[in-house]
Amino acid sequence: MTVRDIAKKLEELAPLQHAEEFDNVGLLVGNPDMQVRGVLVTLDTLENVVDEAIEKKCNLIVSFHPILFKGLKKITGSSYVERVVLKAISNDIAIYSMHTALDNSNMGVNAKICEVLGIKNPKILIPKQKTIKKLVTYVPNSEAEKVRSALFEAGAGDIGQYSNCSFSIEGTGSFKAGEDANPTLGEIGKVHLEKETQINVIYSFEREKNILKALFESHPYEEVAYEISSLDNTQQNIGMGMVGILEQGMEEEAFLSLVKDKMNAPVVRHSKLLEKKVNTVAVLGGSGAFAISAAKRAKADIFITADVKYHQFYEAENELVIADIGHFETEQFTKDLLVDYLTKKIPNFAIILSESITNPINYF
Repeated sequence: MTVRDIAKKLEELAPLQHAEEFDNVGLLVGNPDMQVRGVLVTLDTLENVVDEAIEKKCNLIVSFHPILFKGLKKITGSSYVERVVLKAISNDIAIYSMHTALDNSNMGVNAKICEVLGIKNPKILIPKQKTIKKLVTYVPNSEAEKVRSALFEAGAGDIGQYSNCSFSIEGTGSFKAGEDANPTLGEIGKVHLEKETQINVIYSFEREKNILKALFESHPYEEVAYEISSLDNTQQNIGMGMVGILEQGMEEEAFLSLVKDKMNAPVVRHSKLLEKKVNTVAVLGGSGAFAISAAKRAKADIFITADVKYHQFYEAENELVIADIGHFETEQFTKDLLVDYLTKKIPNFAIILSESITNPINYF
């Protein structure tokens, strides 16, 4: 089992293409073809985590947060980032980060918060934009089913809970093969008319490489005619945050007590309580103040997140309660999620949950 093999498994859960543009995800340190002896899963990759990996004979660290956010001009050990990279390289330890790729997964960070808090029927709070594409291609009628099936097999045609979705139109295509062509149909130098099917399918943008490969391999023509366009349609299963409902409504203070207990939060900072029951809950792990407006549009009674600034609490505007439970606290169960996922995907392999404390914030 190589680093590359394990990365492929992780990218089934959280494709790297789903990460935000500012982020730095994927393999940050190490050789993708290195054989892996064991995997240590952590929230942050710090020196004590690398030491733990050495002690537990793990040569791959799967980290939620990336240790490298921007380029290093030198690696001399003068900062904690440089020291981690130096120690990892000198001990042949690879580091792989997931961060916002996992934030945007409908089985990722926010799904785990919903699970811990008992939030039912969660849906994406802020769907990621520009993630759906449309492919149009033209195929001889006799080959249409073959090409259509190949596109479906490669992942095209998925819409929500439906698969194998397409739309086809029959018409007549024309072409004239040049002297150096090797036409499947028609003759060189003569205009040929062919009864063709126009096939239309949509797909999630990270699947494009496989879908085009399937198109070219299954299409009978020497030159494949196709068009690709980006759509503004909403992707239901990719995006930041989640919103769902409680099985039974709770008083605000009772729900905040539940959150504090379940999320191991030493303190909960919150906006004014509205003296109404909590039924609909929005969550966003990490720094989530940018989603306050989205939580209000979703008619959430309370929004659980972290890193909310003083003036941002005013944005509640008596429409919902904003609850800041701490950055680490919202993301702490992410490593449990990843250990469970990898253990199922790679049984009988050393997948270890890091015991190192990486929360930089202490409470007095």
